[in-house]
This record gives sequence, structure tokens and C-alpha cells, in this order.
Amino acid sequence: MLKQTEGSHAVAEAVGLCRPEVICAYPISPQTHIVEGLGEMVKGGEISNCEYINVESEFAAMSVAIGSSATGARTYTATASQGILFMCEAVYNASGLGLPIVMTVANRAIGAPINIWNDHTDALSQRDSGWIQLFAETNQEALDLHILAFKLAEEVSLPVMVCMDGFILTHAYERVDVPTQEQVDSFLPPYEPRQVLDPTDPVSIGAMVGPEAFSEVRYLAHAKQMQALELIPRLTKEFKAIFGRDSGGLTHSYLTDDAETIVVAMGSILGTIKDVVDEMRQAGEKIGVLGITSYRPFPLENVRAALQNAKRVVVLEKSLAVGIGGVVSTDVRMAMSGLQLEGHTVVAGLGGRAITMKSLHALFAKAVRGELERLTFLDLDWDVINKQLERERTTRRSGPAAESMLRDVGVVAARIG
Repeated sequence: MLKQTEGSHAVAEAVGLCRPEVICAYPISPQTHIVEGLGEMVKGGEISNCEYINVESEFAAMSVAIGSSATGARTYTATASQGILFMCEAVYNASGLGLPIVMTVANRAIGAPINIWNDHTDALSQRDSGWIQLFAETNQEALDLHILAFKLAEEVSLPVMVCMDGFILTHAYERVDVPTQEQVDSFLPPYEPRQVLDPTDPVSIGAMVGPEAFSEVRYLAHAKQMQALELIPRLTKEFKAIFGRDSGGLTHSYLTDDAETIVVAMGSILGTIKDVVDEMRQAGEKIGVLGITSYRPFPLENVRAALQNAKRVVVLEKSLAVGIGGVVSTDVRMAMSGLQLEGHTVVAGLGGRAITMKSLHALFAKAVRGELERLTFLDLDWDVINKQLERERTTRRSGPAAESMLRDVGVVAARIG
């Protein structure tokens, strides 16, 4: 059924159609509308046989999710930003225990300074936690990926994060195709846990493991991610057969077959990049886009195959690995190993800064001319940066950098006005 709805509400409907048995909820912007919507659906009887648990923190949300999943209940939760950091210990426990929890991450910057807007720092901070991570480009894909995520999680007995850009997707109203309960039921069978706490057959879940077996246990987590790497394409084909559309997959290419320049990115920014690429194609530039849906497990072979005939690769990412530069670009460079390609990292959109078509046109044109540096910070205000660096060089008690730079920006804004 086609309907115009908010991204968060679309996700709530998708989760409800997956027949969750436990929903652990602690609101934090910008995921709040998802858990609010699910709460209303449970209260109104739209989701039956489901316990909706209000908890006191994000750590509690993941802890309850671990407990409910361990007892054999299909379990869902959601978080963002500081929330995922607060639950970090339990995030690692969930994957280490092999529990198929599904969690929405409404991507948002991590402070300090405090910022509630979108970038990918929160999810990427957990990239080595053992969770599968899927990134949505659109609200339709966000809806679809949640349905796929439950089946994927339960097939390999690993937790899955479905990452969608906070505010850009969560609060945007778009037309989406909401499937019927019958369609979802035909794709997602009733939950049959691979491991479950059963009083009649007691076992230990989460026992201490010493050096004699710890490496082997951790390798098993890696092996299961490799299983997911093979499973995701198959589930994507099954999904298309039932729902009639492509959704998910490991990667998706756009005009890359003859491209000399390929831009690699994740999430909602892909739409804007494609618009710029279309315009540059009309002007005769051979440029294309590679979108990554599955960040963990990382599809090295797919990325390598998509890039191998290009001359240069520009990885545009909404995250910063302080002290080195790119996060996603590190994985892309591994895929490029041995290929004679120019590789560039562009850090953009941190803390919700707009990534405009004008800026992307200038950026990609510079890359095509061979003038792009290895590491670029898109639209960085160097006047503000240099003024703060000079302040700190000359004044030992220069004060908090964020507040000082905000004052500088205010002065600039007032002068322009």
C-alpha cells in the first residue's frame, strides 16, 4: 500500500509487521518517533503478543533486549548518538552472545560539543562490535531493510543495526510502499532461536572464557559475519520475489560501468550525489557512484569489482577518524589494494552541515582535474579554524574552543547581516 508518511512511522510500521515479541524503548532524538509509534501500535492492539517495556536508559534498553532475546523472544530496540555509547558494553555483549536483536540507529553526531544533527559517527564507533550494519539511502529502503534485518539476524544468530540518517530520513515525509502482513509473513517465518534459555535444559550463556578458547570464540563471530556476506544477496533476491522491488544487497552501483571517477558513499547523501553525477554526465564527464548498504560485513570483493576499471576513487563520508582522517575510506582502500587508483577521502556533513550540489560539483570537478588532496574537509571554514589556532598559540587560557569559535561565527554572521 502506497502512503505518504514520516520515515520514523514507516520504520515503526515495518517493525510491527515483523511481529516483535519484546520492544525495549528509551527515547533519544532523532529516533523518538519510532518508539512512540510502536508504543501506540502495541497499546492499540495493532501489534499483538508483544511486551512494550519502558526502560530508564539506553544501557537498560540493550540489557533488556539481551535478556528477552536469550529467552527466545523476537526483540527490537532503537537508539542514536550518545545513547549507543551509553549502551556500548551491552552492544558488545549482544553480538558476543550471538543474539539476533534488531536495532534502528537514527544516525546522529556524537559530542562534545553537543549536537543533535546527522552524521555517521555513532554507528561507525561500533563498527568492530560484531553487529551487522546496514545503511539506508531512502525511507523505502529503511522500511525494507528492517524486514530483511530480522530474517538475516535470525538466520546467522547475530544482531543487526539498521542505520538511517537522523532527521534527513527519520523526520522526512516520503511516499513509501508498506507491505501487507501476508507478504511479510511469507518472507519472515516465526522466530526459531538457535539458542535459548530453557529451565528444563539449563545451559550457561555468557560464561567466562580464558585464553585457551577466547580467540576461537571471537573468530566464530567473524565467521558468522562472513556467512552474512554470502546470505545478504540471497535474502535480497527472496525479498524482491515477494515484494517486487530491489532493496538491501551489499552495494549498489550507479553509472559505474565506464566511469573514470567513482564516488563511494553511504546513506541519504547518495541521492544528492547521483543528481550531481547526472549533471556532470550531461557535460561529458565519466563519473559514477557506488553506494554501500552493508558496511559490516564489509563487501571487499563487490567494492573491488566496482572500482577496478576506474582511474580515481573519492570516498565521501559523514565521519572522522581523528588523527588519520577517514573511517569508511580505510575499508575502501583495503578493497583497492593492488589496483592502480588515485584514492581520496572527503569528510563532509559532520554535525548536520548541509552538503550542497554546488559544493559537490566543485569537489568532483577538482577530483577529475587531478587537483584533489588525499584528505579534504568539505566546506571547512579555515578563517575560523586559523583564528582559533592562533588564539591557542598566543593565549594559554584561551577558553573552550567550541564556545570561542561560536563567538567567531556569530561575529562573522553579524558582519554579513
